[in-house]
Amino acid sequence: MSKRMIWIGTSGWIYAHWKERFYPHKLPAREHLSFYAQHFATVEFNRSFYRLPTHEQFAALYQQTREHPGFRFAVKGSRYLTHMKKLHDPEEPLQRLITAAQGLNGQLGPFLYQLPPHWHVDLARLSHFVTLLPHTYQAAIEFRDPSWLDADHFSQVARILEDAGCALALAVGGTLPTPLDLPAVGSFGYVRFHNGSQGVGLTEDELSFWANRLTKEAQQGREIYVYFNNDADAHAIHNALQLRRMVGSLAAQPT
Repeated sequence: MSKRMIWIGTSGWIYAHWKERFYPHKLPAREHLSFYAQHFATVEFNRSFYRLPTHEQFAALYQQTREHPGFRFAVKGSRYLTHMKKLHDPEEPLQRLITAAQGLNGQLGPFLYQLPPHWHVDLARLSHFVTLLPHTYQAAIEFRDPSWLDADHFSQVARILEDAGCALALAVGGTLPTPLDLPAVGSFGYVRFHNGSQGVGLTEDELSFWANRLTKEAQQGREIYVYFNNDADAHAIHNALQLRRMVGSLAAQPT
């Protein structure tokens, strides 16, 4: 599959209020993931942030999507690793995360490591952490404290990520957005939409802006993962489908 590809999906799929808005009313919850995979090529699995599933539990998710061989899961790292330990002594929890997620087999896509707010820049700890990441899997880092991305530190942070092959994850909207004027960092892109400027959903103009930006990046050879986290009233579903239509043939399609 071409690296010039934009993967578009949602952050999670288990939302009771998506019934009738997306899932058929009588469809059992155990079949929601397989239904989702008929309509989207990727999903961000964020339950692992709160409680890490076992290898067997990840493998059970793979069984629900195995009929769609091109499907990809992005997996959010455990908050034990990122928020509680703040990347301190990361070897054991990192290995536990990766070993468990390998239950997804060939559908395991990138890992997302979201660092906590109010944890100020620590270049040494970040540098040590990224050197431990296996090159077999893509990794994106989301910074939620502005000190990591300010004028004094951004170039050093970017160099650490680039040297390790990691991407800078962009958070759009929400309470802790990433500055959008930063240059792209990493060989691939990772974007998370939390809400639009005028409400939970993004407007046509906002989506058009992002379609143009993502198209240009993809045409330059970057693979990009895009996830909508504005699940209320199924805005995530609608916005993801809108953006996929806008980027056209560059979007990964469900298989």
